[in-house]
Amino acid sequence: MSAKIKIIPFGGVRENGKNMYAVDVNGGIYILDCGLKYPENELLGIDVVIPDWAYLRENKDRIVAVFLTHGHADAIGALPYFLSEFNVPVFGSEMTIALAKIGVAAEPSVKGYDDFHVIDEKTEIDFGDVVVSFFATTHSIPESLGIDLKTDEGQIIYTGDFKFDQTAKPGYQTDYARLGAIGQAGVLAVLSDSANAENPAMNASEQTIAEDIEETFHYQTGRVIVACVASNILRIQQVFDAAQQTGRKVCLTGQDLEKIVNTAMKLGKLSFADDLLVTPAQLDNLEPGETVILQTGKMGEPIKALQRMANKQEKDLNIQEGDLVYITTTPSHAMDTTVAQTRDMIYRAGGEVKAISDELNSSGHAYKRDLQLMLNLLKPQYLVPIQGEYRLLNAHANAALELGMPADHIFILAKGDVLTYANGQMSLGEGIDVTDTMIDGIGVGDIGNIVLRDRKVLADDGIFIAVVTIDRKKKQIVADPKITSRGFVYVKANKDLMQESAQIIRKAVQNNLDNKEFDWGHLKQDVREHLSHYLFEQTHRRPVILPVIMEVNQHHRRSTSKAKEGGKTAKPDPEKAKPKNKAKKPAKAAKPNQPANNKPHRNRKRRHSNKPAATAEKQD
Repeated sequence: MSAKIKIIPFGGVRENGKNMYAVDVNGGIYILDCGLKYPENELLGIDVVIPDWAYLRENKDRIVAVFLTHGHADAIGALPYFLSEFNVPVFGSEMTIALAKIGVAAEPSVKGYDDFHVIDEKTEIDFGDVVVSFFATTHSIPESLGIDLKTDEGQIIYTGDFKFDQTAKPGYQTDYARLGAIGQAGVLAVLSDSANAENPAMNASEQTIAEDIEETFHYQTGRVIVACVASNILRIQQVFDAAQQTGRKVCLTGQDLEKIVNTAMKLGKLSFADDLLVTPAQLDNLEPGETVILQTGKMGEPIKALQRMANKQEKDLNIQEGDLVYITTTPSHAMDTTVAQTRDMIYRAGGEVKAISDELNSSGHAYKRDLQLMLNLLKPQYLVPIQGEYRLLNAHANAALELGMPADHIFILAKGDVLTYANGQMSLGEGIDVTDTMIDGIGVGDIGNIVLRDRKVLADDGIFIAVVTIDRKKKQIVADPKITSRGFVYVKANKDLMQESAQIIRKAVQNNLDNKEFDWGHLKQDVREHLSHYLFEQTHRRPVILPVIMEVNQHHRRSTSKAKEGGKTAKPDPEKAKPKNKAKKPAKAAKPNQPANNKPHRNRKRRHSNKPAATAEKQD
């Protein structure tokens, strides 16, 4: 029976990180990785970004399982959020599952989840239509695996993050024989790592990198602050080894790093002397040349943590005169500006900066020749470059063209594209809508493009607030417009601008009051349009304009009520019953055409009072 196959990327294409791919075989959906990405500069205030699962929610009963390639955040970071909605089994190597459990345990909604399954490169799982197996790859974390989905039409291979390194130690070594065997059995399509596809130069071996770290520690006379991704177990081991060889002690920063180090140590993936680690309090008893501070930052992202250290914002450890900040991670190109700013801040604080990528190709991802070697080993009919921005995917495609692969057998996909294999042909079908889900604090998905746009406008041009009080029945403005500006112009130095703005507001409001078909929405929109046009004409800026309309009803009909006082009916005080010209504090009331807020209407009995007060209505 011919299998119908669909490949759908939910992330990881035309972007850095957030790897997540679905392979649909005869209706069963197999999820490959479930990662996040750290926000870039334009995502103001966003903590992390995860994939959008709207399509998977509609097809949740068809999800078979999640298969993880390795334990970095770009592969497992979104798993806690995913498992809060989808109760499916998760498969991964021992180290990967251990790191995944740390992330899941931190999410209250899935603390009780325990459907994890530890596999290795020899594991084979038969799901009927698909047999899932794995193969060992080399990356910066132990027990990284590629995934093999064997179908009736051929194998679909997902490489995960990989590179080839002939000097890799056990636990990090690629199984070349297994790759050759997979290629001999026939590969339909390969989803292959493209994160370093532009690089034509060979990656430095991990042995060379380890020697460079030790040399740096040896010649530095002051403290060394090592910036590293928390889950980069290989780099952490090299730092520990270099510190041991040069007589230095290592201080870990942050609970995230301590959890990962303790987990890796228990599993035998990290080894070091018992007296190597010290606490921040113990650093005072050591000479600067005897210390190494390992900084990984929150969620394993070290660059922002370095900025806080340079600005003296950390509680215990800050950059001081004579420190060397040694950046052993390789940030994405999207972070180039941020990294340059961080370097400048470190020098201002009295430190120096050295990045391992300045002298060595230290990437954990395959360069051009490695990618071509992988294709020669697997011999796929079709190639789907993944894990990288468009130019990287395109560079990978060009590398495949050099091997003679037909151009129409290479697909550079976008999120939501549906690559379909049916009747012996691979083609793009009708896509699905896939966006990003923003995580801001405890909010998941409540920040969208509109909110981000408003944040950007606020950051660029500020906010302009105009408050007006009106009497709609008398069709007049009760109180002059009050204007407040933040981040737009300095009000005291721009009195003419403010006075003219007030006149524009008065005119726009009065025109709407004189209109027989009065509408609150039209009134606010009219104020915005007139103000926006004037302010742009005067300043060439477009601030967020927020009109606040207060309504005072000076003809509120006094209700007649009887209050019993000592068995007698109390008469209202005529002085108190006089309507006031202006309400000191506007009371809340429903808008005439729309509810004041999103709360449901409540049918409450009107309370009668001896004191008829002026009513006020706020329109925002």
